[in-house]
Amino acid sequence: MGKIIFMGRTGCGKTTLCQKLDQLELQYKKTQAVELYDQAIDTPGEYLENRTFYRALINTAVDARLLALLADPTVSDNFIPPAFAGTFAKELIGIITKMNLVKDPLTLKKAENELRQAGVRKIFYVDTVDGDGIEELFQYIHERIDKH
Repeated sequence: MGKIIFMGRTGCGKTTLCQKLDQLELQYKKTQAVELYDQAIDTPGEYLENRTFYRALINTAVDARLLALLADPTVSDNFIPPAFAGTFAKELIGIITKMNLVKDPLTLKKAENELRQAGVRKIFYVDTVDGDGIEELFQYIHERIDKH
């Protein structure tokens, strides 16, 4: 079975999505190194926040069938570089997390623009607390990673 790799800034929800995808009890913790789950690969936020670690993302993404770039609309900078999708020869989807915390629609638009400028074509809007958008996202993920 393939896996999905979650990439994004520190605190954007990568670990939570990994745990939900594997139907694990949510345990909030800081990811210090690449962590493998049954269906996902979790990466430290520093891998995206520091350009010197991009090669770690590229090498880790080799083992994934699908790539996901997460954006948190509640922060001022997601550290998402323009044209980032061109780094990979695989499908890269965008996920905007923490939708229940969005107070200003402009912050949502900013997160969308960051993902689009990175080269993401398909964006999912999720909230792991309320469960909004999770079923649609996970269905899409399973369609892609369960292919032989």
